[in-house]
Amino acid sequence: MKTIVICSGGLDSVSLAHSIAADGNLFRLVSFDYGQRHRKELDYAAACATRLGVPHHIIDMRTIGAALTGSALTDDIDVPDGHYAEDTMKVTVVPNRNAIMLTIAYGIAAANGDEAVATAVHGGDHFIYPDCRPAFTQAFDTMQRAALDGYADVALSTPFVHRSKADIVTEGARVGTPFADTWSCYKGGEHHCGRCGTCVERREAFDLAGVTDPTIYEDPDFWRAAVADKEGA
Repeated sequence: MKTIVICSGGLDSVSLAHSIAADGNLFRLVSFDYGQRHRKELDYAAACATRLGVPHHIIDMRTIGAALTGSALTDDIDVPDGHYAEDTMKVTVVPNRNAIMLTIAYGIAAANGDEAVATAVHGGDHFIYPDCRPAFTQAFDTMQRAALDGYADVALSTPFVHRSKADIVTEGARVGTPFADTWSCYKGGEHHCGRCGTCVERREAFDLAGVTDPTIYEDPDFWRAAVADKEGA
C-alpha cells in the first residue's frame, strides 16, 4: 500500500517511516513547520527522507501556527519538567494540530495517488492529546473517506495507536532505526534536555524496551526521579 508518513523528525515518526520502508510501502514523508520553537526536528525529518530515498514535503504552516496560541511549543511559555502529567503537560497542546496536519497529508496523498496516510500517534499520548486518541483517528478516517469519496481512496494507518512508546522503540530497533538521528526534546537546545516530559518518556521507553539509548541528555539521570514521582503520585 503506497503510504505517506507524517514525520516530525522524532523517535516515533522516524521509527514508523523505517518500519513502513522495511515493508516496501513508503513513498513520501511530509513534515510541518508550524512555528514550533524546536524546529530543528525538521532537519531530522529531512535526513530521514534522504536516508530512505523518498520525497520530502515540508509544509509552511507558520501563519496558522501563529494563531494557535497558548502552547509552550509555539509561545514563550516555559516547558515543564517531569513525566507526562495532565496538570502540567496540557500546556504543550497545540489545538487541533494533528487534525490540520492530517487533512493536508490526505490532500497530498490523494494528489499523488497514495493509498494511506500513516501517523505515529501512540497510547502514551491519549490522556493529554485528544487528537491522538483512537476515537479521533477513527472518526477522522471516516470523515476523510467521505471528503474524498469518488476521487481517491486513502486510508489512515495508525499502527502504534494502541501501543506504548517502549513498543515503538522495540519496533524501531527491529528495522534498524538510527535513534541518535531523531529529535524529541521540547526545549530544542544543543542536546536533549533530559528533563521535559518527552525526554523523560523517551529515556524510560528505551529502558522498558531493553534497548540501549544513544541519546545525549543534558541531565541523563533526571528521568528516574521523574518516573518514581509519577508512580508514587
